[in-house]
Formats: sequence, C-alpha cells, structure tokens
Amino acid sequence: QVVPLGAGQDVGRSCILITMGGKNIMLDCGMHMGFQDDRKFPDFSYISGGGRLTDFLDCVIISHFHLDHCGSLPHMSEIVGYDGPIYMTYPTKAIAPVLLEDYRKVQADIRGDPNFFTSQNIKDCIKKVIAVNLHEFVQVDDTLSIRAFYAGHVLGAAMFEVRVGCQSILYTGDFNMTPDRHLGAARVLPGLKPDLLISESTYATTIRDSKRARERDFLKKVHDTVMNGGKVLIPVFALGRAQELCILLESYWERLDLKVPVFFSQGLAGKANAYYRLFINWTNEKIKRTFVHRNMFDFKHIRALSDYNLVEMPGPMVLLSTPGMLHGGHSLQVFKKWCSDPKNMIIMPGYCVAGTVGAKVIGGMKQIEMDGRMFDINLGVEYMSFSAHADAKGIMQLIRDCEPRNVMFVHGEAGKMEFLKEKVEKEFGLRVYKPANGETVSIPASLEMEVEVPIELVERSITMDPTPSKRHCPFRASLLLDKQTSTLDVVSCESAAAQFAFQIHTITHSEYVCTLKDISWSDLHYSIHYSVDREAQTKKDGIEIFHGDIVIMKIKDDARKAELMWTENMDSWHSLITEYIKRAGGGEA
Repeated sequence: QVVPLGAGQDVGRSCILITMGGKNIMLDCGMHMGFQDDRKFPDFSYISGGGRLTDFLDCVIISHFHLDHCGSLPHMSEIVGYDGPIYMTYPTKAIAPVLLEDYRKVQADIRGDPNFFTSQNIKDCIKKVIAVNLHEFVQVDDTLSIRAFYAGHVLGAAMFEVRVGCQSILYTGDFNMTPDRHLGAARVLPGLKPDLLISESTYATTIRDSKRARERDFLKKVHDTVMNGGKVLIPVFALGRAQELCILLESYWERLDLKVPVFFSQGLAGKANAYYRLFINWTNEKIKRTFVHRNMFDFKHIRALSDYNLVEMPGPMVLLSTPGMLHGGHSLQVFKKWCSDPKNMIIMPGYCVAGTVGAKVIGGMKQIEMDGRMFDINLGVEYMSFSAHADAKGIMQLIRDCEPRNVMFVHGEAGKMEFLKEKVEKEFGLRVYKPANGETVSIPASLEMEVEVPIELVERSITMDPTPSKRHCPFRASLLLDKQTSTLDVVSCESAAAQFAFQIHTITHSEYVCTLKDISWSDLHYSIHYSVDREAQTKKDGIEIFHGDIVIMKIKDDARKAELMWTENMDSWHSLITEYIKRAGGGEA
C-alpha cells in the first residue's frame, strides 16, 4: 500500500508512506516552499493520529539534501517524535544539516516563526541518521533491507531499492538520466524488476533540447545583458545547479577574457565547494581527472560576494544567489533592488514551486507583492531549464532499464502525469498510478513462499519426466494449511485424500497398439525395466509401470496387439512406451 503525504500530484514536500509485508517505510520527509503555515509540513497525524511515530514506522529513507525532500526531518523526528533509523548517503548526511540550519535562520531568526525547529533539533535529528554506501545491502531487520543506487541530480542523491521478503519497490527521489558538467547519469542494475517503481515526474511532458544549444543560449543572454551595462541575477540552490553554471561561466569568461565581475552570494558557496572536494568520487569522470592537477571548483573569475553593498554598485555584473525559487533569502533581497530596471535580467535556471516569487516571475506577472509592498517587474525574464531532473525520455529509459511490474508517478503536476501515464501504459503495457496527497493505493504484488517438500515427492516428480535431461519434471502434490499453527505442508495427493477421507478420481486413457509380429513380452519388460521404471512388474496379463499409473495389457487371442492404459498425469510417457511396444513386436503394423 502506498499513500503520498506530500508530492502526490504536486511538486514539493515529498513524503511517501509505504506498507509492504507488514513493514511501514517513509520515503523522504520534505517541506513545501510555497506555504508559510503548517501546510509546509506533511500531515504526520495521518500515521499516528497525532502521537509519536516510532511505534508506527520501521525506517525513514532520505533520497537527497534538497529541502523539498528533507526539510521536515527535524520537525518529524524531534517535535512529532521518531527515534527509529533514518537512512541517507554520506554526502547527504554531511550537507543536509547545513541547508537545514540555513533555512532555519531564514524562517525562525529573520521571519520570526515561533513553531520552527531549533539548531539543537537539527543536531539531535542527524545523530539518528545511518549513512549508507552505494550498492551496499543494509539489513534494517530480519526481513527489511535497503540498497542505494546513483541518481545524478545533486551530490549524494540516490535511488533506493526497498525489499521486504520477496516484494520490492524502487524509489527514484529526484534523478537525472543525462550526465552534466559535474555529475554522472543515474544508473541502476538492469533487470532489477521491482514490484513497483515510484518515479518523480517533474518534467513529465518535456523532452529537453540539446544541452549545448541551451548553454550557448544562456551564455549569449548573459553576455548581451552585461555588454549593454545591465546586471544579471541567477537564483540557484547552493549545491548542484550553482556548480554547473559556475563551471560554464568560468570557462566562457576565460575564453573571451571578460572583465565583468561574476559573484556568488557568500555563505553556502564556500561550504558547498568544500563538500565537492570531500566527495569527489560522487562527481563525473572529467572532474575526477582534473582534480589531480587543479580543483574545478577553485574559480578564477567568480568570487564570493564579500560585501552586500556591492550589488548596489553601478555597472554590469553577474550574481548567482541563493535560494533558487526566490522564496526568501539573499536572491529575493537582490531581486527587489534590481527588478525595476529594464536593462537588468533575471535567468531562472530551474523549476519553481507554485506560490513562490520565482513561479510568479516565470508566469510573467508585471507587479508582485513582496514583504507587504508592490514591486514593478521591468527587468528581462528568461526561464531556461538547467534542471537536473529526468525528462520524459529519461523516465522512459529508467522503466526500460529496471523492468518494473507497476509504475507510480509522484513529484509532478497532475496534467503532466496523465500524459506520461498514457505513454507508459501504451509503450510498456504496465499499470500506472498517480495518487493525490492522502490517497491510498493498493498494488498487487507477487508472493513467493519457501516450503519443505518430502524427498519421495521430489523423486517421484523426477521419474515422471521421460527425457534424460530431467528438465521438465511435472510436480503434483497437495498443499495443506493448518490454520491453528499457520503452517503449510506439502503432501502427496493420496496422503491428502486419505487424511480427509476423499476418493481420488483419475482419468485413464487407453489405446490399442498393433505390431508386425508377436510381441516379445520378455524383451518389452527388459526395455521398460532399464529405461523407464526399475520397479516395473510383470503380471500374468501384462506389465505394470509406476505403481499402476501405466499398464500394458495382453490381448487374449491376439499376440500382435497390446492395450496401453495410462492416467492423465502420465501423458508425457505415452509416445516412448508406445515405441517400446512396437520394437518388441518388430515394428508398427
């Protein structure tokens, strides 16, 4: 059973609750950036009715450090109450508390939200985190295990396979199927065949154009604006797209020897680059190679914005500033200063959640209320997707790679999901689900059970295959369930019939076989004994094989004819026994 507490037909506040094999697992615990009230948190009362969550959840898994995936974690573990295991990768465990603390400062210290979690809550929450390596099997308990796969997207992002007994799901979190300038492409083991793939669908209807063309277009827009004396604001999140665009601008400034200043808002920038150095093995091959000679994140043309007053300096400049959706922080402060000048430009390089200032800007609003004042928006607005999310093509490729039995879309808009749902159903013939927040979906999953089988039933099964390879042994038995002890026994059909005083009914086939000469019954018994059944018995009126399941009867007054009788479960032996009869009688008449 799956129920989204967040990200159901919506982007933001990812939180998916899964129940399988009697285990309850929470996938991600994000915050909605479009709300300032309690709606920013998932509805945890759905799980426990308002009480602590420890008794209800077996584990919590965080896919990556973006706040729409981990922003509610301290609130969930420390304020609502959860003491169980929380799993994430090593980079996520290192970076998430930095972003959480930064966001806490904005919400609690600057905006004065009294109900927000504290710095101590963040520290106590991270103490409960267990970091995992890629491809490492982590046994949560006797039946529940998890495994992480590389997801691209941002440093430390992972897809998680969750397995309970024979049932499994693959949760993608956010992922990117195309490599970029600093990270590789997502990859899972081919043929994973989970019962359910839960995939993000942020760009479900998009097939992105060539990356090079997009980068050229971006650099041309930036170049034209600064050459015209304007300022360019690029709102980004501190890790991920920021490094991508920094590498791009750095190489362009180097090539053209431009002198226009490029700044990165201070604070997270330095820490971010330190983490990229620390977790260099999570980046792509090119960065790993150049890292030996120089660090790709030590920029020559891009400097940290040491003095906030520099943004009021006359003349052109480029500023990459956080956060990426203009929902607060430094990027929003700078936007308010620059938005009225038509010479300036804002380039939005990623998705913005509905309700944020970023979404309003992309929507083309010419007047926006910010912090109680109306602002005229005269600067140029460009929306260019440098998003590190998979597009429709990438999502289809992942389905092709992992071969799931069912697919579920989350973290996307309902209309876009419907488009992709139809595409997947048509191309792969799979059931596709797209539940809304709070909607429970029950998904049929295959069930495998281990049972002990008596050796005599196995041996009997082997004898029933006439081929030397014994590759197609028909197995017949009865399963008996003892409801008091909940045990399942495998017994022979005869034994089950005797136990319940049932009569066994069998269908018997018969056929006459005619030969050219008199049948040599001694030769026939010899062939049967050594090639078919060592326990075959010669009777006065014929030969009994497999304890009477096959009988060859003599015909009175006709030595060139025999009657072959067999039960329906011995059909596979019919042609072979017929052949032995013909040989014993010198061939077919």
